[in-house]
Amino acid sequence: MNISFTKTACPKEKPDSSVLGFGKYFTDHMFMMDYTEGEGWHDARIVPFENLSIHPASTVLHYGSEIFEGLKAYRRKDGKVQLFRPIENIRRMNLSAERLCLPQIPEDIALQALTEFVKTEQDWTPSAEGTSLYLRPFMFGNDETLGVHAVHNATYIIIASPVGSYYKEGINPVKIMIEADDVRAVRGGTGMAKCGGNYAASNRAGKRAEEKGYSQVLWLDGVERKYIEEVGAMNVMFKINGEIVTPALSGSILSGITRKSIIELLNSEGYKVSERLLSIDELSAALENGTLEEAWGCGTAAVVSPIGELSYKDKVYTVSNGKIGELTQHLYDTLTGIQWGKIEDKFNWTVEL
Repeated sequence: MNISFTKTACPKEKPDSSVLGFGKYFTDHMFMMDYTEGEGWHDARIVPFENLSIHPASTVLHYGSEIFEGLKAYRRKDGKVQLFRPIENIRRMNLSAERLCLPQIPEDIALQALTEFVKTEQDWTPSAEGTSLYLRPFMFGNDETLGVHAVHNATYIIIASPVGSYYKEGINPVKIMIEADDVRAVRGGTGMAKCGGNYAASNRAGKRAEEKGYSQVLWLDGVERKYIEEVGAMNVMFKINGEIVTPALSGSILSGITRKSIIELLNSEGYKVSERLLSIDELSAALENGTLEEAWGCGTAAVVSPIGELSYKDKVYTVSNGKIGELTQHLYDTLTGIQWGKIEDKFNWTVEL
């Protein structure tokens, strides 16, 4: 695939690492590529970062034909930049595309687009402890007619944002509210896809949780309202009586890259890992009898986020004495060590640019 390059005429001043936050600053360029039914993907290009212009009847504005991914580029101590399991993000995006009737991208083309774009913007990858270059590939349908149908025209874009450390003052356990009313997704729906509608549907419960002093919502399944699914934008795991339990991928849960990596890491270290149904009753019993030893969320942004408190209806439970558990800390240290090139990557997960 040929990728044209138009260099920006107005390079931006790179922000200091101390003020990065998340998603506030964007690099000088973005990758773009168009899809036309019958022609396929074409006009791959890296162009100056700028606003988009789309038709008012564009499919994405009316019918939510949109998917996205999130991954990071990391600056190693030797100055080189590397990605963490990018092919997994590409494969998941194609699964999302299939679910929403958007065009899929051949893996080799998607990987070339991603690596060439990161090489172009690699000077934006910060080097301070805990910082990285967040990458946001996304795709949307842009047919210029009204009507619900499979997408015939689409645009694929990658933008990048230097981001700060998720934990500015160290890893502090978060407080999670188990949602009893709203549901995020149902089996057969779009819960397994990474699409904007899933996140928009979670905002109301998230706002209620925030007003009560909780960081995120822990979702129950949308049919029986009894089985644990996800924490906000992350997968969730529990250590119960020595067993690591995480909800099975039933079709309503996002197949997390960090989730997959943790399972593979735990298996390699001899832990018992179970991907299965976990009811709120079983979880409550483990909280009450003390067999729930640790709990954590996992995802690209935070990598591992320890849970120190869970609330469900009128009950509040403390997890691991409100502190980060030994295994949770180990998982965070190991994964981030591999991502930033501090420890050996025995799994061949990283891609050096």
